[in-house]
Amino acid sequence: MRIGYRFLLLASLCLTSVFADDDNIDEEEPDVETGGGEIKEEDNVLVLTTSNFDEVINSRENVLVEFYAPWCGHCKSLAPEYAEAAKALKDNDPPVTLGKVDATVEEELATRFEVSGYPTLKVFKNGNPSDYDGPRKSAGIISYMKERSDPNWKPPPEAVVTLTDDNFDDVVNKEELILVEFYAPWCGHCKQLAPAYEKAAQDLKQQHPPIILAKVDATQQNELAKRFDVSGYPTLKIFRKGRPKDYDGGRDQRSIVNYMISQAGEAARPVPNQQALNNMIKDKDIIVVGFFDDVDDANVRVYMDAANDLRDDFTFAISYDDATRNAYKVNPGSVVILNPEKFYTKYEPKWHVLEKKNLAVKDVVELVEKYQVPLVGQYQLSMEKRYSKLRPLCLVFYTVDWSHDHREATQLWRKKIANIAQNYRDITFAVANEEDFDELMKQFGLDDSPEEINIGIIGKDNKKYKMEPMEEFDSDEIKEFLEKFKKGKLSPEIRSQPIPKKQSGPVKVVVGKNFDEIVLDTTKDVLIEFYAPWCGHCKQLDPIYKKLAKQVKDQKNLVIAKIDATANDSPDNFKTEGFPTIYFATAKDKENPIKFEGKREIEDFEKFMREHATVSFGKSSKEEL
Repeated sequence: MRIGYRFLLLASLCLTSVFADDDNIDEEEPDVETGGGEIKEEDNVLVLTTSNFDEVINSRENVLVEFYAPWCGHCKSLAPEYAEAAKALKDNDPPVTLGKVDATVEEELATRFEVSGYPTLKVFKNGNPSDYDGPRKSAGIISYMKERSDPNWKPPPEAVVTLTDDNFDDVVNKEELILVEFYAPWCGHCKQLAPAYEKAAQDLKQQHPPIILAKVDATQQNELAKRFDVSGYPTLKIFRKGRPKDYDGGRDQRSIVNYMISQAGEAARPVPNQQALNNMIKDKDIIVVGFFDDVDDANVRVYMDAANDLRDDFTFAISYDDATRNAYKVNPGSVVILNPEKFYTKYEPKWHVLEKKNLAVKDVVELVEKYQVPLVGQYQLSMEKRYSKLRPLCLVFYTVDWSHDHREATQLWRKKIANIAQNYRDITFAVANEEDFDELMKQFGLDDSPEEINIGIIGKDNKKYKMEPMEEFDSDEIKEFLEKFKKGKLSPEIRSQPIPKKQSGPVKVVVGKNFDEIVLDTTKDVLIEFYAPWCGHCKQLDPIYKKLAKQVKDQKNLVIAKIDATANDSPDNFKTEGFPTIYFATAKDKENPIKFEGKREIEDFEKFMREHATVSFGKSSKEEL
């Protein structure tokens, strides 16, 4: 009896479970039938995988696909808008399908469509992919896809002009202003730039006059690439009537448009009188003025060309007014650098003058570079780029406040430093408001200093050397610190996370304090990734990078490494401008690490390392010779 009761109870529970499961199935959205079976649907969006992707794309005329990552905040924000659009577009005529791919799971699809950020949206029309560049709200998605799904819709003609050896000079030399991209078809950064570059070209065509954007396939137009010293991709250069200048703006659509608009016209602004010049003089920076008799002076064009070359970093003016020129007691044809009055000292002239009968662009450039900062100027966030070229740089941190109530105290400290700086002309000096540079003071190890004034030096190698805080201002102590620095008797401060107690993973973890030991080991070839913890591209690369390290672990003279570039210092020749940045530091040449700019796949990494290896992959010093 007891056994029979248990059997009936178990049977009852099983039946209950079956019916309960049936109820749950009825509540879910029905899966979509295709020739190859059912495809899961979530909120009217098809869940696409490697196994069903091609079937869906090739069986439908219009498909919008989102490549997403589950952890991505932008993807989460897009999800409800995307679902609402999917529901509305189902009934469109012709119908539009919305799908999604978890790119962190379907890595093969993400690689195939060169997904480098989240979310990435692609439009497939009759199976052919193109980048989605529309809005991210439901109404905008619906409107965009209705337009693209219209059988009569055709993509607009490409706005970017293609240049070759045959047409380059004809096009470039006739344009007042043109931006040219030198690219390689296989380059990931070039592919990433392409849609933004095209959109910017479309916008700039609407300017009056239009500004043209062009491109050169540097792998095909070899002579052009050599002529303009193209050594990496993409390389962007601005041309004014054929004169080249490096592009120094951002790489997104808005930045390209704004930067090119800022480059239009002449850099040197005409000033009709002394009052107009006074209005231009910035209280925080120098101003360069060319004084000429008239516009027909041959040196005017030379001065204008120099101003255009330097326009990103300096303010230029031009004057044909005798009274304004006489105020500075200079002759016609002079180029003058004016310092803000607050930076005057008795150890330097109030302005610097260049007089030359046959002026050359390099003459103006050399003058500006020589006198671009006063003896003791002010280091500011807006001038970090300029001061980054001036090494060694001695920074004096205190409360720099030019308001009426604090100006006297600010000048008192600055003039005391100027009294010292006059005898150390091989070092650039500047005062800095400590409240503006918390992070920099931390890098110097001065963030906890209780003293009113703190001093540090950035050396030519960009390493930082701090002076122990003074209880009271003492010129002799500062001079002693400067002398020790010049004699190489100071140890630099190195920003670093703790050195790992053990290296258990396939990828070696590098920090500031063990960088030299691991990366600069002259017995090893080292591939090192500079990453940021928050970087989506870095997270996407992580599993590939680990697989690479495992695959080449038998190479005893090869190290695969990574370093958190946001928390650790590294030598200046390992320059990091974006994440991830990857270098190959060969055993034979640690001073010149080779930047990796290919596809981020295992086979591409391995091919790159085999090509450049000096002690790994069977390479020996004898073979290298």
